Amino acid sequence: MNKIACFKAYDIRGQLGAELNEDIAYRIGRAYAAAVKPVSVVVGGDMRLSTESLKQALTNGLQESGVNVLDIGLCGTEEVYFATIHLETGGGIVVTASHNPENYNGMKLVCKGARPISSGTGLNKIERLVRENDFAAVDPSKYGRYEEISVLDAYVDHLMGYIQAAAIKPLKLVVNAGNGVAGHIIDAIEQRFQAAQVPVEFIKLHHQPDGSFPNGIPNPLLEENRQDTIDAVLKHSADMGIAWDGDFDRCFLFDEQGRFIEGYYIVGLLAEAFLSNYPGSKIIHDPRLTWNTIDIVTKSGGVPVLSKAGHSFIKERMREEDAVYGGEMSAHHYFRDFYYCDSGMIPWLLVAELLCQRSQSLSALVDDQIACYPSSGEINSKLADPQAAIQRVTDHFQSSALEIDRTDGISLEFESWRFNLRCSNTEPVVRLNVESKGDLNLMQGKTEEILSILRA
Repeated sequence: MNKIACFKAYDIRGQLGAELNEDIAYRIGRAYAAAVKPVSVVVGGDMRLSTESLKQALTNGLQESGVNVLDIGLCGTEEVYFATIHLETGGGIVVTASHNPENYNGMKLVCKGARPISSGTGLNKIERLVRENDFAAVDPSKYGRYEEISVLDAYVDHLMGYIQAAAIKPLKLVVNAGNGVAGHIIDAIEQRFQAAQVPVEFIKLHHQPDGSFPNGIPNPLLEENRQDTIDAVLKHSADMGIAWDGDFDRCFLFDEQGRFIEGYYIVGLLAEAFLSNYPGSKIIHDPRLTWNTIDIVTKSGGVPVLSKAGHSFIKERMREEDAVYGGEMSAHHYFRDFYYCDSGMIPWLLVAELLCQRSQSLSALVDDQIACYPSSGEINSKLADPQAAIQRVTDHFQSSALEIDRTDGISLEFESWRFNLRCSNTEPVVRLNVESKGDLNLMQGKTEEILSILRA
């Protein structure tokens, strides 16, 4: 039998109806219980219109398998990570499709300790059990309990532990939740700031969760979804703009000029900050864009460690290396003190603190990085035969490459520029990233050259 379409490399994600429905959600609950064998599980979900019914079906499957369910309600993915640790449960499941279109939904699964369950660590087994649909008979006397519970205060306590609130000077921040689920966390942080008389003003955009997405899909990687944040930063003369995807596990920053700052340069900024506090530590980074990160980490006395892209791979490597911080250019940021998990709230808090500590604007903090290592940003191409297209590019350039790396897709390095080309693990596209050493025209020219070969 063919694999169920909604099961991906890192998580579960699919079109509603044919690929993901309440029956499949119920079976996922039964299969998760059989594979993981937890006593209790945290569940939560995003704002999508289909989330509540899918979460209820999932919960039924868990309870009928004898698992106790602790429901934290409307939440972001990292709140489930936190609750899994905080409540000492055997696992956690969040119903979300993050930044996918409104006719999608999905789930992200973790086991004890908020360790991710991906294709190599149990997701394939869960998929097989769902597909076979051969579960033990339900014994009503052994149903698991159901309880609604809040971890909001404890989670915000944890977030606030990353910064010295007293060091925060007057700041004006545009915050764009994209009608996802980040808004309630911003409100809670705002209350903490007010109680401590921390002078931060929040200008809130698309703040209320709304699964009909009246202002577009919450995906700030799409240029058309950035303009509202840019306009608000300029209108209000804000110090920084912050936008999130739907489940706020990624945050995207805009400087005081309204300029979108690629996640790559925020990785460098945070790596430097962590190494000033934890000298000699290891920093995990992905292969798509690397030179700036390696340069900063090395100059700061740290150890750069390359990992395959993707949250499950980065988290695994974070644990192996006991790295203090890890970052992907896709705006996923991972923290040792957040159980080696990714967070979309911790990064902007740290950057806001940096603005105040250094008395510099965000543009001033990243301009040198951008000039030293200009990059293309990630460019996606939908191709009929991705492997053949990647091979065409490889054949064209490999004879003159100084280094070839296949950690994730293929990376070719030359004296003054490099690129990475890889197939997405979550979408039917090929992703290209190009960077150079201080030569914007070279980077742009090579980007166009690669794209012309790739898309030929």
